[in-house]
Amino acid sequence: MLSLPDKKPNSDPNPNLEPNKTPAVKKKRRTSWSGPWLDSNEALKHVVLKMRLQSLSNSSSTTPPSESDPESDPFNSRPSRHGNAAPDYASLLSDKLLLKILSKISDKKQHISNSLVCKRWCMLSGKLIDSIKLLDWEFLESGRLTFRFPYLVDVNIVPSSIKSAQNSGILLSNKLYSVYLDSGVGENEGFLVKKGDVLGSDVVDRGVRILAEGCGNLRKVVLMNVSEEGLSFLADECELLQEMELHCCGDSSLKGIFKCQNLQILKLVSHLDGIYDSVVSDIGMTILAQGCRRLLRLELVGCEGSYDGIKAIGQCCQMLEELVLCDHRMDGGWLSALSYCGNLKTLRIQCCKSIDSNPGPDEHLGYCPSLEELHVQQCQMREKQGVSALFLVCQTVREIVFEDCWGLDNNIFDAVSICRSVRFLSLEGCSLLTTEGLESVILSWKKLDRLRVVACNNIKDSEITPELATLFSVLKELKWRPDSRSLMVAGLAGTGVGQKGGRSLRK
Repeated sequence: MLSLPDKKPNSDPNPNLEPNKTPAVKKKRRTSWSGPWLDSNEALKHVVLKMRLQSLSNSSSTTPPSESDPESDPFNSRPSRHGNAAPDYASLLSDKLLLKILSKISDKKQHISNSLVCKRWCMLSGKLIDSIKLLDWEFLESGRLTFRFPYLVDVNIVPSSIKSAQNSGILLSNKLYSVYLDSGVGENEGFLVKKGDVLGSDVVDRGVRILAEGCGNLRKVVLMNVSEEGLSFLADECELLQEMELHCCGDSSLKGIFKCQNLQILKLVSHLDGIYDSVVSDIGMTILAQGCRRLLRLELVGCEGSYDGIKAIGQCCQMLEELVLCDHRMDGGWLSALSYCGNLKTLRIQCCKSIDSNPGPDEHLGYCPSLEELHVQQCQMREKQGVSALFLVCQTVREIVFEDCWGLDNNIFDAVSICRSVRFLSLEGCSLLTTEGLESVILSWKKLDRLRVVACNNIKDSEITPELATLFSVLKELKWRPDSRSLMVAGLAGTGVGQKGGRSLRK
């Protein structure tokens, strides 16, 4: 039988210690990481104290915090949703200061990521968004759009104004609008958008009212199928409105635009082939001319009209500097009304099947005295009478641009020689024009100093005459690429142009 040794009542568990001495108590480690730094670095301790005072001043507190109070510590770690401690540094910044920091981000897409941080960042990021394209009408009608983005200045609600099958996989797009197509596209009476798919005027007016009440600083809006009532309310609430684009609006709707006294840029899209159709005639043009007298730029797309409508615009909108006509449906004789646009500087004619079917006698045409630029793009120019009338009205022009114009041959192009003040000529995609036709015109222009010829396949390097080569050598700017094989060497032999060490094409 084994027996255990008796324990001494006063046995010393640590023989190395001296008798009657208590062991040293080990110090607990600080739970805050800033402890050792603050003990050894007075400067850092001073910075932390300053941040505490700033935090208290933001919360309107006058009692200085205690260093032992963990809730008053600006570096106090707070548990995140993953259970890990995460310091909340942004809480030290006021909304004004944080908003100023976020505004320095140049990439607007980054604001979307910032809005996902927390509710506070979501509200502040929304104040930095000033332009938006609405895709969901419910987002506007519920009031969330104006609450989320109170400082909008540019809003486009057209994409949400048409009901379309978002999951169809077929997207038709042009420069003005994009629409998804479904299997029943052939049953829409020749249009890709059914009349029932466009939101009614009463629904659009209600959305415009919500938008105007929540965003009174609007500068630009893009609307569709809005009525007179909606435009009137928009004009009353948004006095700073300067730019407007209207789709699928008729003459009666334009009565509401009469109150937009500060409107400077207006775009009317009346008809789009295969998408939707509405009518803007001389009546609508006269209404907008009398109401928008400060217009600087006017664009008419698919609009009907005649001499009377253009005349009203010229007489009332005396500050108009740029006029754009796209796929116009004007009656014959409208060109002569351009002489009433006394301050017009730029005229653009785009995608038109005819310039003017019946311009009338030359003595009744007149001309635009201040016109400086003429742009003709993707237009039919086979009718010489209408084209000649256009050049006669624009005889004071200094810059002429032809781009992808059908029917522009030597005979038609010869009519542009009446414009004696041309300094810049640009030709692109004019495949019927030859070197001979180009030379006969530009040699008569004594002020020409810039020339651009691109993708005109009937203009050849081998047909360049010495006279034309001499003109090239004195131009300030020359871009010569009539086709992909053009090297402009054979025609410029002996002139020194285009050769290494020779004359430069740009001065």
